[in-house]
Amino acid sequence: MSENNMKSFRIKGLLAAMFASALWSTGGIFVKIIDWNPVALAGMRSFIASLVIIAYVKKPKLSKSKTQIIGAIASATTVLSFIIANRLTTSANVILLQYTSPIFAAILSVWILKEKIRWYDSLAIVSVFLGMGLFFVNDLSSGNIIGNFLAIFCGFSLAVSTITLKMEQEGSPFEITIFGNLLAFIVAIPFILTNLPSFKSLATVVAMGVFQLGIPYIFYINSLKYITALEAILITVIEPLLNPLWVYIFAGEKPSIFAIMGGIIVIVSVTFRSIYVSKNPIENTTNKLGA
Repeated sequence: MSENNMKSFRIKGLLAAMFASALWSTGGIFVKIIDWNPVALAGMRSFIASLVIIAYVKKPKLSKSKTQIIGAIASATTVLSFIIANRLTTSANVILLQYTSPIFAAILSVWILKEKIRWYDSLAIVSVFLGMGLFFVNDLSSGNIIGNFLAIFCGFSLAVSTITLKMEQEGSPFEITIFGNLLAFIVAIPFILTNLPSFKSLATVVAMGVFQLGIPYIFYINSLKYITALEAILITVIEPLLNPLWVYIFAGEKPSIFAIMGGIIVIVSVTFRSIYVSKNPIENTTNKLGA
């Protein structure tokens, strides 16, 4: 492949990752404007997204392996807890606390993948937990604390999903996501049947499943063929930066100063660790997806 072709593919990869991150960032505002039970909303969104990904993959394979099953459960837990947390606390808190997932992945990698905790892991873990603590300063006496804990759990389940994707390197990452979303839909069926939405809300959920979850995931997975892990890491920071901005502009939800400070610490810590890992692949050769 010529240098010009390689450059062209790289630009396409960068644009695809940016496009995916920008679409993902609309999740918070969608949740705020849709008047429907959060579990029902999450389940229907996942069902629509799974149909989009199945249409792209065409013939997903159910291996029934332990890794695929755990990954699907973790993926379902992530999409459900993300929506519910958005109803209980601010979108800024949810997306920034969810962004702690690479740190949880680093911790889990020690136990599951037998990786070592290195100095940059320890520094990032301490910094991230410090940042997480700032989210609770103003919320200890309010209902937001439940949403904050649920957002952290969302980050943890996303980390578990990331680990299973690492372990399924020979397979397709699409299958875990497809079956995880279908599982979330199955869990949500009782809530869907007992809480029928308005036509407007249902139409918005369909749009959310297609454009906020299904299509961006396809773009992002494909972008990884043409861009480096470092570029992917830096581009995905667009999501936690834009998500609270959309909600502030369209819903008037303003994050607290402590949440902003905590978010900055989390993003800087995760990004620093990811950059260091990407520039020092010899030190950590298995850290591509978790970075």
